[in-house]
Amino acid sequence: MQKASLTILGCGSAMPTRKNFPSSQLLEIRDKQFLIDCGEGTQIRMCQMGVKANRLGHIFISHLHGDHCFGLMGLISTFGMLNRTAELHIHAQADLEKILKPQLQYFCNDLSFNVIFHTINTRKHELIYEDRSVQVFSIPLKHRVPCCGFLFEEKQRDRHIIREMIDFYGIPTFRIPRIKQGEDFITDEGEVIPNGILTTPSETPKRFAYCSDTAYYEKIIPIIEGVDCLYHEATFMEDEKIRSKQTEHSTARQAGEIALKAGVKKLIIGHYSARYTNQTDLLNEAKAVFENTVLGEDLTTYEI
Repeated sequence: MQKASLTILGCGSAMPTRKNFPSSQLLEIRDKQFLIDCGEGTQIRMCQMGVKANRLGHIFISHLHGDHCFGLMGLISTFGMLNRTAELHIHAQADLEKILKPQLQYFCNDLSFNVIFHTINTRKHELIYEDRSVQVFSIPLKHRVPCCGFLFEEKQRDRHIIREMIDFYGIPTFRIPRIKQGEDFITDEGEVIPNGILTTPSETPKRFAYCSDTAYYEKIIPIIEGVDCLYHEATFMEDEKIRSKQTEHSTARQAGEIALKAGVKKLIIGHYSARYTNQTDLLNEAKAVFENTVLGEDLTTYEI
């Protein structure tokens, strides 16, 4: 069974610290790599972790605050110096293309690959990317600027054949693909062999949700319900609740409340304000509401 993993390259907020770089994550699922946000220093963290981005084809930017996109130009420039040839797709609000294209023309006018922009409507929950094995949906969030999170879902794999039963019924090889997709088998005598005798169920598809930056927003609950892993911002603690409301961020407790109400399996918190040198306090506040909470940390990989 293939594993899905999330590597946090940065989980700080607007001001970088020695411990936390700005927001950026690398999701690896079904032999693909997806970069989620690209704050300043993203490529430095990738180098520090020895991350090879040869399978990275798509970058998803949640919103146009600098701590979520200032690392893009540097990363693209480095890809050019490495003579990358594969297309790079960037999914973001429309203004990012207007901002980035002049910089690309000035600094990277001889790129060996194409940078392709895809516009996201941050106000709608909709499918924004799909291939044979993975689909990605936008999650409208509540922030000071147009902003959305992302829901990554594996597509259902084919069922597993039971070789002994295939041989027992003498099923021809050309019928196996359809049987793996759930079809019954009919013998030459007209006997129906139920699919459940010939196969076993495939693994349950993995689901990961990224929700940053956002105020407490219960409208996301039906979208992220039951996900295997939720990354939710926890910029402040409850004693800064007024500040969190003014800036449209969440407290650690509110992140726990969202996780609890959505029935997720695991919560990772992040996007910490630089004021918190002891982030264990943030963790404890979230865990008081939702026990299976993990403290997001830079340079750390989490299995989904």
